Amino acid sequence: MMTDSRLNLSAGFASVSVAMILVIAKLWALSQTGALSIGASLADSAMDLMMALGGLMAIYYAARPPDEDHRFGHTSAEDLAALGQSTFILLSSGVIAVSALRRLLSPAPVLVGQETAGVAVMVLSIILTVCLVLWQRRVAQTTGSKVVAADSLHYLGDLVPNIGAIIALMASAAFGLTMIDSVVALAAAAMLALGGLRIGKSAWDALMDRSAPQDIVDNIARIARNFDGVDDFHDLKTRMAGSKPFIHVHIEVNGDQTLREAHAISAGLKSAILDVYPRADVIIHKDVSGEAD
Repeated sequence: MMTDSRLNLSAGFASVSVAMILVIAKLWALSQTGALSIGASLADSAMDLMMALGGLMAIYYAARPPDEDHRFGHTSAEDLAALGQSTFILLSSGVIAVSALRRLLSPAPVLVGQETAGVAVMVLSIILTVCLVLWQRRVAQTTGSKVVAADSLHYLGDLVPNIGAIIALMASAAFGLTMIDSVVALAAAAMLALGGLRIGKSAWDALMDRSAPQDIVDNIARIARNFDGVDDFHDLKTRMAGSKPFIHVHIEVNGDQTLREAHAISAGLKSAILDVYPRADVIIHKDVSGEAD
């Protein structure tokens, strides 16, 4: 059976391979058709390739165990890669939007040709994307990798501009409506910009040690509050590094029990948290009830 790391890496390699195939195919389609909608889809696939390469490197680097210089591991590599990717996405969406607006405002008609070739490439893109998403979802469900899950959602979103490009090409071939091509490109640029902002915000929050999502914090608080032997808890602190949550909490226990008994409570609580968040890094500090710092 493949380990989680190997499954995640297989999803990363599949993502890079699909993106590379689509970049080559759409480059050819763009040269044949001159359609901006395909150009927007090509830019999206090029960004997919950049993100896939960054994600693959992040998965590989983040899987490395803590060392002398990185006591908390290497999972922040995912966030650094995501921040760079989001910047690239925003710049590319701007270029696509400006090109589409210039075409829309230009008095000269824009010719789109070889629509059949363009449609064939976009159909190939949809088929490969669907196959990749199905594999990524299977891997994400098995390993719990948020990097793979996020990449899967990104590729799922790619289906929209691909379908839009097909509609634009068919409208151009059937009715000569070349303006639809620019409209689809503008919509694709807007989707790219929103996705880039979302990815960038998530990476920035992680690098700035923002707390874990509120549902995770609330769930940890519930586990600690209801755990046998824990009278109370305080100073619950969380942060995310890549897909890994870091959890620090102080618990209050009966001071009359032995150290071994207090340690067993702490170890049991840590185990309960890890059962829910198996990739978490958990540190529990024990205080005497009523005498917390």
